[in-house]
Amino acid sequence: MDTIASLFSFITTPVSWVIVQFHSVYGKVFGPDTGWAWGLSIVSLVILIRICLIPLFVKQIKATRAMQTLQPEMKKIQERYKNDKQRQSEEMMKLYKESGTNPLSSCLPILAQSPFFFALYHVLNGIATGSTIGVINDSLLASARKAHIFGAPLAAKFTDGSSKVEALGATLTDVRVVTAIMIVMMSASQFYTQRQLMTKNVDTTVKTPFMQQQKMLMYVFPVMFAIFGINFPVGVLVYWLTTNVWTMGQQMYVIRNNPTPGSKAQAAYLERLTKHVTHHEKTRSRGERAIVKAIVAKGRDRNEFERKFINSLTKAGLVAQADGNVAKGEATAVETEDGTPTTATPRRQQPKRQTKAQRQSAAAKAADDSAENAADDADEPKTSLSKSDEPEDAKPATAAKKPTPKPAGGTRSKAQSGQRKGPQRPKSPSKK
Repeated sequence: MDTIASLFSFITTPVSWVIVQFHSVYGKVFGPDTGWAWGLSIVSLVILIRICLIPLFVKQIKATRAMQTLQPEMKKIQERYKNDKQRQSEEMMKLYKESGTNPLSSCLPILAQSPFFFALYHVLNGIATGSTIGVINDSLLASARKAHIFGAPLAAKFTDGSSKVEALGATLTDVRVVTAIMIVMMSASQFYTQRQLMTKNVDTTVKTPFMQQQKMLMYVFPVMFAIFGINFPVGVLVYWLTTNVWTMGQQMYVIRNNPTPGSKAQAAYLERLTKHVTHHEKTRSRGERAIVKAIVAKGRDRNEFERKFINSLTKAGLVAQADGNVAKGEATAVETEDGTPTTATPRRQQPKRQTKAQRQSAAAKAADDSAENAADDADEPKTSLSKSDEPEDAKPATAAKKPTPKPAGGTRSKAQSGQRKGPQRPKSPSKK
């Protein structure tokens, strides 16, 4: 073990040095031999490592988004070359090269974090075996062996025997209870992190084998953490528990503020963004402008939630611009589900239904009004102003024109059978 530790001294020495520096700070507050000083030193080491890995985390998010975008094309390749695995692999690599994506990019934070985990494991194992490692000398080694977290030594494991645990100044029950609780919390945090990724931040419009694999990993990873956790020292469990909690919080922040297009998280984000933009009539931050700019640039390729966002702005009298800002404009058109703009016409409101009594009273009032108008017209004297505009000399001297006499019987004259309608030609005289 010493040989292996010496081979990896390039990483164990910096890790032990960072722990010692944090221990010197927390030791002044909680005491140098307490579990709080050493435990918080490990937590601070995790936070420092994860802060340094933020650029890789951002790259991991971009790689994951790119892989999700390529899922439909990958599915087509798998169906087209399902009987030719070699050609399928060649087409996959060609697709990755053309799109500039790398499947291993999503594993970068885990791969980058592995050396630190390995180094911390050997540092804590050296504390358990009583051997110095890195910059931890004999005095720091004795102080670390006295440190307990809720009664469990930092170097104790779930599988340790009673004699080894008693040598570290603890009881087997305390070690088993503390390590079991930490293993359960570590597995539960890992499960919740993967579950919120699958239920909130996955494009629900695309069903691919990749989603099934992620769903399977959601149950496999917690089981693996539980199995391997019984062989980890308490200090390593503190490391992994802190890492999982950090990952969970970091992922919750990303899902809330930069969700995957087409996911439930995007629907919730755009609903919040609609309220903020319509209330302030502008985008307030660079992130909001970036989201609006990306939605505008998609055009007719927008998904259901993005079209709903654009339509909500249009109905509020706002227009999303290409630079991500929002300006006032007329609500002239909205987009349908297929992205086609249509004119937004206001709905015609139906008249309120009246009761029978109201209809009868309205009819009686209308009848009274018409009777009063007729009486007023009869009583009104005729003046020269009421005469017709037609000149008097143009009128015939006689009275009104006589109506055209109707045929007898008051019915239309019908053509006799076999006789054509209209004027008839006179018959020629018959020759005798």
